[in-house]
Amino acid sequence: MNATSPIDINTATADALDAIPALKGHGFEIVRYRDDRGGFSDLRQLAEVPGMAHVADSLGDAVTIGNG
Repeated sequence: MNATSPIDINTATADALDAIPALKGHGFEIVRYRDDRGGFSDLRQLAEVPGMAHVADSLGDAVTIGNG
């Protein structure tokens, strides 16, 4: 089990997002989407990021949504 706290997808750097196995290689796109759209309000929005369809289901407790 992961003993670390979940990272906030609305404030995490691209490198921090890439450190999560399910998001590896997509950190830059996630940050770009977040910056363009003003943040995430639901993890299901990750499906709107290129290459990220169905990824929210595999994240478990690795990320959280803060204020976007």
